[in-house]
Amino acid sequence: MAGRGNVKEGKFDSNVPPECKPNPSILRLTANLRWEEAREPLHADIDVSKTCGIGPGLAFANEVVRIKGGRGCGYGNVVGLVPCAVGGTKIEQWSKGSHLYNELVKRAMNSVNGDGSIRALLWYQGESDTVREEDAVAYKHKMESFIMDIRSDLHLPSLLIIQVALASGEGKFIEKVRHAQLGITLPNVKCVDAKGLRLKDDKLHLTTMSEVHLGIRLAHAYLNFTPHHFNHTIVI
Repeated sequence: MAGRGNVKEGKFDSNVPPECKPNPSILRLTANLRWEEAREPLHADIDVSKTCGIGPGLAFANEVVRIKGGRGCGYGNVVGLVPCAVGGTKIEQWSKGSHLYNELVKRAMNSVNGDGSIRALLWYQGESDTVREEDAVAYKHKMESFIMDIRSDLHLPSLLIIQVALASGEGKFIEKVRHAQLGITLPNVKCVDAKGLRLKDDKLHLTTMSEVHLGIRLAHAYLNFTPHHFNHTIVI
């Protein structure tokens, strides 16, 4: 979710596709909990142990604004992105009470201190859970627990969760994790399948254009679920 697009030899090459360009209608919440115009890499001050590049977030937001119209079109619509992803983490590291979980809740709650409402959580994670079979088998239960916990702690029992079914993995149990992701039937949980999107030479991370295509797919999943107009939308 943090994105490794256009990261080469450990450095982001600063090339940004048109679908991921800044837009005055799209903001991001910084690590210091301040709103600013969103720019790539979205997660540069969040996923600090790795080099961040192009991910699906800005392509998602630009597609939402393109279809719904932004404040530049006279509608006053703003999409706020709240980056929280940390690459290479297992689902158990996001369990209630963990550091990553607490940071997610803190950032989400801070994002709506003023105007706006949390409309969705985009979730792309699980490659690290493909290494050990016991992790892959436990994934569905742990993901469902995460969904119920985050909805409870954000006081949003019907919060839309759009998860991505894996395109790759660090181990051989990719299909077991994918089966878990595709098999979640909790209300208001949608799944966008990344299988078939092109991978970088490492056979793990999506290429830049695959990140863009995924972001657009996520946007359509979001818009198909929330056809109403928005004014200030927060997406985690």
